[in-house]
Formats: sequence, structure tokens, C-alpha cells
Amino acid sequence: MALNFVWVAFFIISFAVALSKLIFLGDYQVFPALVNSTFEMSKTAFEISIWLTGVISFWSGLMKVGEQAGMVKLLARFAGPFFSRLFPDIPKNHPAMAPILMNFSANLLGLDNAGTPLGLKAMQELQKLNPNPHQASNAQIMFLVINTSGLTIVPINIIMYRVQLGSQHPSSVFLPILIATIASTCAGILSVALYQRIRIWDKVLLTYLGAVISLVIAIMYAFQDMDSKQVTEVSTLIGNIVVFTVIISFIGLAIYRRINAYEAFIEGAKDGFSTAIQIIPYLVAVLVGIGLFRTSGALEGFVEMVRYIVEAFGINSEFVAALPTALMKPLSGSGARGMMIDAMKTYGVDSFVGRLACTFQGATDTTLYIIAVYFGSVNIRDTRYAITCGLFADFVGIVVSILMAYAFFD
Repeated sequence: MALNFVWVAFFIISFAVALSKLIFLGDYQVFPALVNSTFEMSKTAFEISIWLTGVISFWSGLMKVGEQAGMVKLLARFAGPFFSRLFPDIPKNHPAMAPILMNFSANLLGLDNAGTPLGLKAMQELQKLNPNPHQASNAQIMFLVINTSGLTIVPINIIMYRVQLGSQHPSSVFLPILIATIASTCAGILSVALYQRIRIWDKVLLTYLGAVISLVIAIMYAFQDMDSKQVTEVSTLIGNIVVFTVIISFIGLAIYRRINAYEAFIEGAKDGFSTAIQIIPYLVAVLVGIGLFRTSGALEGFVEMVRYIVEAFGINSEFVAALPTALMKPLSGSGARGMMIDAMKTYGVDSFVGRLACTFQGATDTTLYIIAVYFGSVNIRDTRYAITCGLFADFVGIVVSILMAYAFFD
């Protein structure tokens, strides 16, 4: 219901803004631009789906190999105490545990290509436990909101963009992004926990969260004496070693357990192909709506309204110039990336606005996109409070990003 409201709002607001530009500004190109946007974004959605088909098929096949080889039980022993409290509706040793854990790990390492298919596999497994197939379950909402909060230890791609644009200090955004994304994730977990009445102050949960925070601090300490090029190279190397180690360990365990890995892979890959085809309509719907909202000028108008309000209260409005990245990020990853690059080119890659835009980009993930793809893969129509909690996590990430920018860059 919430997703339907947001989607319809995109069309109505876009039409109203375009009509106003035509009547009051005489902009005769705005409606042709809107129509062209529907074609472009439909094409983009299909191209994304085609790319996802192969990736999802591969990881779905690999997960089937791991499932038959008993990898689920091994992973459940490691993460079971944590997940049993964060996801109390998931039975012990359930197949959903493995892809959930691997999805979180891939996202922490900034490996989005691996994280998405694993997330879709986890959503499918969670759907098997869902008593109402068309309504999001508690476990699905918690899993999705943690994903939308975008917790990443090292923002490899952002640092690479800054290097390409000639930054003198490309990794200067590392710590602000890390703090902002941790805040966003904690806000997302806490908001869902309140809805689901989960005891977030449980000793086991705090122990695991403390271990994650300690790992983050250790990584920060290890990277503090490295230059940006070394940070990027080491992070990329470690991430890819971890991913390939997972692949080999799954196949190796299958060999040890005398499982026909090839047949298991083919069986899982077939399911992955079906999933990839199913998400195409959801991608088209969401991306077309986002494209209209941006092309009509509604996003730009909202930013200017925020600037006016901020200045009316006598607040420093320097951060407003970077807001397009923050506002676009919940809607479209590629759109936000474009806004970030535009901010760095316009104001300077090492300017306050340029670095704040990078912090916005790394603080959260594409909430509405993830909701459309993940819930669409299992045909869920009622998202309940998932969008509310996801956008709340985004809001916290934005606010903390602004605070960090004034603390580190001003």
C-alpha cells in the first residue's frame, strides 16, 4: 500500500510540476522530455534485469550447492544466537540463514554484485515461512531495512570516483561515511525492533554488535596510514578473495559430502532465472516513476524549497547544494551517483559540497529500489511499515552525514 502511494505520487507530482512549467514558464520541452524519460527508464530497467539474470542464476545455483552440502548448518552455528534474536520467527538451522549472513557480509565489503542475488535468495527462503504470501513478514521487513541502511565498511567505489576526478584527499570521506552508515543501520534496526517488540538490549545482540564495531575500529586503524590508492587496492583484494573463498568452500564441502555439485547448481540456477524474470515489471514501474520525478524538475524544486526554509531560520545552508544526492539515493543508485559526480565537478571534488555529496552517497542504500526488487521477487504487495523504517534509516543517515561534514570538512 505504501509503495503504491509513493509510486502514484511520483506521477501526480511530476505532472503538476511539468504543467506549471508549461503554463508559467512557457517550457514546451518539458512534456516531450517526460515521455522520453518513460522510454529511457523502461529500457534501463530491462537492461538491469538482463544483467541480473546471469548473476542471480549463478548465486542461486551456488546456494543450492551449499544447502545440499550442509553449509547452512555450519553458518547457523556461527550466527544462530544473533539471528535467533534479531529474526525470532526464523526456525533454527533454516535455509534462509546462509543467504542472509552472506548477503550482509557482501554488503559490508561493498560487493553489491554478490549481495543482490544473495538477498533475493534470502527473501525467497523467508517467503516460505510467511503465513500471508502477499504481506511482508516481520523477518522480511527486518532483513530488508538492514539492507536499505547500506552498511558498508569501505566505500571502494566512492573513493575510486574521487581519485578519477583528481581529489588530493580521496579517502577523506572514509570516516564520515562509516559513522553515517553505522548510524543509519542502527536507526533502521531500532525502528523495526520497536514495531516488532524485539528486546534490542539483549546481551547476545549487544555482544555481536560490539564485535562488529570492534572489527570496524580495527579496520579503521589498519587503514589510517594507507593512502587512498592503497585503501582501494587492499579493500578490493580482500573483498574478492572473500567472495572466491566462499565459492570454493561451497564446492569443496559438496565434494567432501559426495554431493553432485553440478546437478545441484543447475537446479538452483533454474530457480534464479525465474526470479530474475519476475522482477522486471517491478523494476520498470519504480524506475519510470523515479525518472519522471527527476525529469519534471520536482526534485530540484524541493531542494530549493529546503534552501529557502533553512535560510529563513538563519541556518547555514551550505549543505543544501549536496542534497540532490541525498534525496535521489533512496530512489535510484545510478541517479544518486550522477548527482554526486555533478556536485564534485560543479563545486570541486575536495569542496565541502563535493565531500558531503560523497558522504550522502555512502551513508545509505536505494530504499525504494530494494523494496521493489526484493518484495517483487516474491510477489509481496503489502509492505507494511518497511518503507517507513527504511526511510527513517535514510533520514538519520542524511542528518548524521551533514553533522559529520560540518565536523570534518568545514
